Amino acid sequence: MAFTFVAFCYLLAMILSAVLIFFAIYHIIAFDELKTDYKNPIDQCNSLNPLVLPEYGLHMFFTILFLLAGQFGTVALNMPVIGYNIYRYANRPVMSQPGLYDPTTIMNADVLSRCMKEGWMKLGFFLLSFFYYLYSMIYVLVSSSA
Repeated sequence: MAFTFVAFCYLLAMILSAVLIFFAIYHIIAFDELKTDYKNPIDQCNSLNPLVLPEYGLHMFFTILFLLAGQFGTVALNMPVIGYNIYRYANRPVMSQPGLYDPTTIMNADVLSRCMKEGWMKLGFFLLSFFYYLYSMIYVLVSSSA
């Protein structure tokens, strides 16, 4: 059974999707802690903001790998989320450090609600992506050996 570059891309994307799933779960838990006043906004934003750019970078990295591998359907699947991430980062609050979350506005009910919804949507997307990449990797391996 030949392990092709496309299969490698899907395997790597599957592993990185698992990492992104953990990032999304951490974001959901962090926003729930803010909602229930277990942590203060400054500490929470200081722990969440360093994860934003690595999340975006990982997602863009394996999307570029799919582009190089010629998997344009998978690239098209990932482009809306990448576009949203670029839009979200371009319209972030003015801060002195990289990240999306500003401690002065994160406790607003609408901002907190939007961040929670965003976390759940990303978790759902990365879970579905994980299983799509798993299926695609198996499909590529089986079809290349036949």
